[in-house]
Amino acid sequence: MSETLFDDAGADAQRGQEPMAVRMRPRTLDEVAGQRHLLGEGSPLRRLVEDDAPMSLFLWGPPGTGKTTLATVVSRATNRRFVELSAVSAGVKEVRAVIDDARRRMGMSGARTLLFVDEVHRFSKTQQDALLPAVENRWVSFIGATTENPFFSVVSPLLSRSLLLTLETLEDDEIRSVLAEARTDERGLKGRYTLSDDAEDHLVRLAGGDARRALTYLEAATLVAGSRAEVTVDDVERAVDRHAVRYDRSGDQHYDVISAFIKSMRGSDPDAALHYLARMIEAGEDPRFIARRIVVHASEDVGMADPSALQVAVAAAQAVDLIGLPEARINLAQAVIHIALAPKSNAVINAIDAAAGDVRAGRAGPVPAHLRDGHYRGAAELGHGEGYRYAHDYPGGVAPQQHAPDAVAGREYYQPTTHGAERRYGEVLDRIKDALRND
Repeated sequence: MSETLFDDAGADAQRGQEPMAVRMRPRTLDEVAGQRHLLGEGSPLRRLVEDDAPMSLFLWGPPGTGKTTLATVVSRATNRRFVELSAVSAGVKEVRAVIDDARRRMGMSGARTLLFVDEVHRFSKTQQDALLPAVENRWVSFIGATTENPFFSVVSPLLSRSLLLTLETLEDDEIRSVLAEARTDERGLKGRYTLSDDAEDHLVRLAGGDARRALTYLEAATLVAGSRAEVTVDDVERAVDRHAVRYDRSGDQHYDVISAFIKSMRGSDPDAALHYLARMIEAGEDPRFIARRIVVHASEDVGMADPSALQVAVAAAQAVDLIGLPEARINLAQAVIHIALAPKSNAVINAIDAAAGDVRAGRAGPVPAHLRDGHYRGAAELGHGEGYRYAHDYPGGVAPQQHAPDAVAGREYYQPTTHGAERRYGEVLDRIKDALRND
């Protein structure tokens, strides 16, 4: 358990011994990088702080997005005593001791306490239940930080009494602002160092939206640079022990690598596809962008030759949202390997493009009368639904009748290949067409 009183002058005296990521923590809400959706004028969090109101919050987001920072800033802004517990090491005994001490201080002097629990998802149900009386009776203001979905990891009674705030990974420009401030601020490098453009780009890539990581790597790079005034990309590489991946997310490299990635999956080369996947991940490409491309190509390049490819791709995309990097790289790799090794067919994209081409060319026409909605009053007088044949009344569940408008009757958009499972679907389609025409 750690306790901080922000009006204690001795705290500033120790700052020189702390890591730069700690020294550079914002002191006010306005200094917090990113999270504009939470900190704008009139936002619930800002109103709670400005009104000095009791609060119970859950901060949910990836590492390095500012959960601990926000908790300390709120404590400072509201002049509350800040007590931090780590759910990794604290138990029910420690939770109750903090609550009892907070009640005693409130009763004796009116002093208020903000209890911050880091990694609150690691608390057991019993430990979380121990927080309920303090939250309900406002003996403490409570902030819990979690990297996991609180709807799965936090007990309902506690979650229902709390405001859930979702933090987002910082954008590249926000990471650049954090680095720029650290270089000039008295708490940081005090203007002693500059960054080469390549070094800054590499730090931004390595940070992956994590401000704490960016500051930690910057500080390590300055130790490598030593007495030199400029930190270079070589300094960053030596400090972090990761080679700079030559990849510009907004330039030619972005388009070249994603193109090669897609064509490697299409070309059934899992090793090449995994190489390009690794290049994108190591360079800090948005994993959601990668996942979307995999989902697209599960249908575009595999399609009905292996329908399970789309299921695997969608599951990988969901895993990216559920667990994030670095673990989600495994799910993405599985989907890439599946698609690369699957039998290939472009019949699905050819089919929808052909159908869309007819529609754009004006080949549409009215819906056949027997397929029109016949449930509303007056539909029967118009002949809607008359002559419709209910498919389940016929052998094989296929009724002989025309479904397409006259303008495109007989058009065959879907042309199945003989690759993989699509051979079987092609045989099924031939039997269905025979049944439809057998009038």
